[in-house]
Amino acid sequence: AVGIYGTLILYTRLAGLRSFSKISSFDFAITVGMGTVLAGTLLNREPPLVQGMIALAALYGLQAGASALRRRFELVATLIDNEPILLMAGPEVLYGNLDRAGLTPADLRAKLREANVLRPDQIRAVVMESTGDVSVLHGDPDGPALDPELLTGVRDADRLGS
Repeated sequence: AVGIYGTLILYTRLAGLRSFSKISSFDFAITVGMGTVLAGTLLNREPPLVQGMIALAALYGLQAGASALRRRFELVATLIDNEPILLMAGPEVLYGNLDRAGLTPADLRAKLREANVLRPDQIRAVVMESTGDVSVLHGDPDGPALDPELLTGVRDADRLGS
């Protein structure tokens, strides 16, 4: 336990905090894989500690490589990442996109409550991110307009108009 935990801390310090981010769906998958290797090494006789250390190093290496490729080549980012999708355009629920995202109206309402939305007219946009997180952009209805740059790359962002 001490050996694999120490290895995890060492690799994380070397790789940086991005190691456990959920910036992309690939990051999330790697994090799950790291947890599986950690648990497997702790709870089973196989793999032995050295194999667990090597498996963790491989996962960290894959994550670093994929991250570098995503930054350098748009095609790689397109292949690896899910496309964020607009779930609400202002107070209008986009039911087709809600279905594509695998969410129910009840799921959406829960996310709106988590974001402290008090009224539908406060909602500027709701986006299911490439990681599966739901972002709720809201504010005073009479406040500044939503900057379209925030929705670059979001499917159906044009539904918000200007």
